[in-house]
Amino acid sequence: MFTGSDMPLPLFLLSSAILALVLVQLVRIDLREHRLPDRYTLPLIAIGLITNALAQRALPTEAIWGSIVGYAVFWLIGAVYFRQRGQEGLGLGDAKLLSAAGAWVGILALPWVVLLSALGGLGFALLSGHGRGQRLAFGPWLAGGLFLTWITRWLFSG
Repeated sequence: MFTGSDMPLPLFLLSSAILALVLVQLVRIDLREHRLPDRYTLPLIAIGLITNALAQRALPTEAIWGSIVGYAVFWLIGAVYFRQRGQEGLGLGDAKLLSAAGAWVGILALPWVVLLSALGGLGFALLSGHGRGQRLAFGPWLAGGLFLTWITRWLFSG
């Protein structure tokens, strides 16, 4: 995976701006419609992989595995929940967004994205009085966890 010294500042700034713009759009849509459209999540995966390939000047293996594992873990959790409860608890859009997170920050940082997202969502639910049966859009929390992890990895690596 890249380190702060590996990624040129212009590439970091450009890719961060693109990431932020797409994540803001995804947050807006998820809060309004409770879905994360493929037209935003799938290109985000590709852009993350390309960014890491450019930074490393090599095949971004850690990012590829992060993308695969990110999708697989959330897909599995969602499938088990659906089988147990008969209703969707974690959608495929969330799985694709975590796949994008893996493409951007790599497999080793993926647990941080999930932890930050879960803590943010849980804190919001507790502080806002969000009821147990109410739907909570998880995409905004994933987006925040991804962006925070992306920035932190660049600032504190190398």
